[in-house]
Amino acid sequence: MEYINVFMEYESEDMPMVYFYEVDLDEERLCRRAIEIFPDRRTSLTDDLYRDVIEIVPIPTKEELNSGVWGEGFFACIVSGDEFEKIWESGVYTGRLSAV
Repeated sequence: MEYINVFMEYESEDMPMVYFYEVDLDEERLCRRAIEIFPDRRTSLTDDLYRDVIEIVPIPTKEELNSGVWGEGFFACIVSGDEFEKIWESGVYTGRLSAV
């Protein structure tokens, strides 16, 4: 597994600013679980990111996200599985809301 933390530029109160993805490296970089953090620090936990999608798309690498291939306004970094699990289990995120 790989755990990616993605910061997004602020767009609106109803859009997440921080994402965490649990990426299965043995399954073509598909997401097993995802966490969204909103500006008010509310969290949304998803154990089936592909439930309502037409096409399943793998999670980009940290390098792809940071290079702008998927658009501007992203900053991604790798985090530990322990950090992901702590947020997943508690539903609480006390970290920063932006990359800077």
